Amino acid sequence: MNREEFDHVVRAAADVVGDDIVVIGSQAILAQHPDAPEEMLRSAELDVFPRTKLGAADEIDGALGDGSPFHETFGYYAHSVGPETLTAPAGWENRLIRVELRAAQRKQGTVVAWCLATHDLVVAKLAAGREHDLEFVRAAIASGLVDTEQLRLGIDLLPETERAAARERLAALSD
Repeated sequence: MNREEFDHVVRAAADVVGDDIVVIGSQAILAQHPDAPEEMLRSAELDVFPRTKLGAADEIDGALGDGSPFHETFGYYAHSVGPETLTAPAGWENRLIRVELRAAQRKQGTVVAWCLATHDLVVAKLAAGREHDLEFVRAAIASGLVDTEQLRLGIDLLPETERAAARERLAALSD
C-alpha cells in the first residue's frame, strides 16, 4: 500500500461510517513516513476502526473489506478491527498522529485519520511477534525510522505479561 491508497481507504471508510477513522495496523506507518521502505508497505489491508462509532465497524468490512467489490476493484481494502485487538504501550491513544485529508470529491470538508505513532506501532509489532511483524520491525530499525532506546521505553509501557517476550525480540533484532 502507498500513501495515495491509504488516503483512499481512509476517505472511503470515513464515508461509510460518518466518523473519523483510527488506523492501527502496519500501514499506519504512512502517516508519519509516506516514503517508508518497501518492505514495510507490503500489506494490502488497512486495519481501521471508527473513532467514536465503534458499533459501525462491521459496516466498513461489508463495504470495503477483504473480497468486497472495493477490494476487487482496487486491490487493497479496509480490515475493520477494534481497539481491543491492539497490544500497544499504555497511553497510545494520546499519541495518535492526526492526518487530515480532503473529503471525497462529492463531499465538502475534511476527513481525519488518527494513526498509531511510529514507535507505538513498532512496539505493538514486537508484542505481536509474528514473523511478518518482526520483518516490519527489522526494516523500521534498519531504515532509522525508530530509535531502539525509545522502543525499550515503549516496551516498559506494555502490559506486564508482554514485556519479556517483546524485550527478547528487540534484542534479537537490534544486535
